[in-house]
Amino acid sequence: MRRFVDDAADDHPAGDDDKAPASWSVALLDDCDGCQDLRIVLTVEPAGEHGAGIVAHLAPENALRLRRALATALREIGVDPA
Repeated sequence: MRRFVDDAADDHPAGDDDKAPASWSVALLDDCDGCQDLRIVLTVEPAGEHGAGIVAHLAPENALRLRRALATALREIGVDPA
């Protein structure tokens, strides 16, 4: 099973050679034979360069840890993560 959840490209201004625009996607995947559970698949890659990024197959507890880290970062810049 593979189920798409969401994707987007960041809104970083074009032309910044130090910070290339990136895109991300999130999906669910159950094809990890040794994992024994579903995985959250996070893909981050340069915008417009499909297949050139990094794919993380996160266990639920690691996906929750990433979620908490993002929520903490959002709160630190004054955004309510709810």
